Amino acid sequence: MQHVGLYTRLFAVLVLLASGFAQAEERRPAEYTPDVRFTLETTLAEGRMVFRGIGGAIDGVVNPELRVQPGAVVQITLVNSDGVQHDIAVPELKVQSEIITARGSSTAVSFRARDEGSFTYICTLPGHQAAGMEGLLVVGDAAEAEAAAPSISQDPANVPPPLTRRAPETVRVELETVELEGHLADGTSYRFWTFDGKVPGPFVRVRQGDTVEVVMKNAADSMHIHSIDLHSVTGPGGGAEATQALPGETKGFTFKALRPGLYVYHCATPMVAHHITNGMYGLILVEPEEGLEPVDREFYVMQGELYTERPYGQRGAQEFSVQKLLDERPEYVVFNGAVDALTDQFPMRARVGERVRIYFGVGGPNLVSSFHVIGEIFERVYDQGSLTAPPLTDVQTTLVPAGGSSVVEFTLDVPGRYILVDHSLSRLERGLVGFLYAEGEERPEIFRESVD
Repeated sequence: MQHVGLYTRLFAVLVLLASGFAQAEERRPAEYTPDVRFTLETTLAEGRMVFRGIGGAIDGVVNPELRVQPGAVVQITLVNSDGVQHDIAVPELKVQSEIITARGSSTAVSFRARDEGSFTYICTLPGHQAAGMEGLLVVGDAAEAEAAAPSISQDPANVPPPLTRRAPETVRVELETVELEGHLADGTSYRFWTFDGKVPGPFVRVRQGDTVEVVMKNAADSMHIHSIDLHSVTGPGGGAEATQALPGETKGFTFKALRPGLYVYHCATPMVAHHITNGMYGLILVEPEEGLEPVDREFYVMQGELYTERPYGQRGAQEFSVQKLLDERPEYVVFNGAVDALTDQFPMRARVGERVRIYFGVGGPNLVSSFHVIGEIFERVYDQGSLTAPPLTDVQTTLVPAGGSSVVEFTLDVPGRYILVDHSLSRLERGLVGFLYAEGEERPEIFRESVD
């Protein structure tokens, strides 16, 4: 019997040893010998901080798309070519490198790409992703089959021309409320509620003294009641009481445009903040009787917030979070409806020497904007959208409340890229940035990148 007990114990030890060998075999270094290798360097391109490919098919490509097969062991080597602190991470895959600082230093990450799909790689240092350091890791072919969500962003150049007539008229404004899944960021969509399928809704331009007929149709495939409240209206609810429309219904009202100014309009169906955050806002300009001074370019920009269940930057379809809305904790803060609306989709363009006017509004529903254009000084600011009060002059940053507006004007004296921000600059990390490119001859007497 002693021999039986001894054999039993020996067998148990052998089992444990075998198990240990098996686990060691699973963890052996050869198991993580890379199947595919990529090398990226950190650098500047077109004034942005970027990753640039080194070698192979990605050589010289800015923020290259890295394609691998499911199950492949991937190694990404990052070389510091600019002497600024950087790292590389794929947050959705929990991949994170160490930080490298010195020019010429490098780091690498290795991981197994188990799941098909598209995943964003970024530099996690504050501000670097927003400055341009992001690209895609595509695992398998699944991402190719994903249909891109349509753009809902309003082109800031979509501003009707100044009114030349000086007599009041009857103006008919027709709007349709549309609910659709739209593009929020690269690889990310959201169910927007809109006027005419865009965020913000169309820019409406009338004259003081005009009689305005507003006709609002709620699309038949909408899931919700919608309405419109124009801050330019003198009357109950700004028109909201007259336009509460069920899906498929058309409602309307008529008002006299009594006071000139730049006014916000928005849906005013309860919960009002829910309708606004989903994209239902826009601007209406009531020109004074004498019109506005001519400028060379006019642009239309609005700021808004989105409150999503999942954190900022997550790919796929984002869903609305009522709790974050009530807590006023937005995940996204954007110009014209999307993270890349005024950078990749519709960057603004003008010429050196041109005078630019921006009609700026905040849909909200909650945040106040400290509107600023990096590298410019506002020569005139029509504060709170008032066109009859004397404008402020030589302003660096202007406060615009939720549901408010401002008109800013400046002359582009020097070529280059000018960056629109809310100077509550943490919001840049949540998508709030826009570009204005000025093209033309250098003006070294005003600005040059050197010292005598």
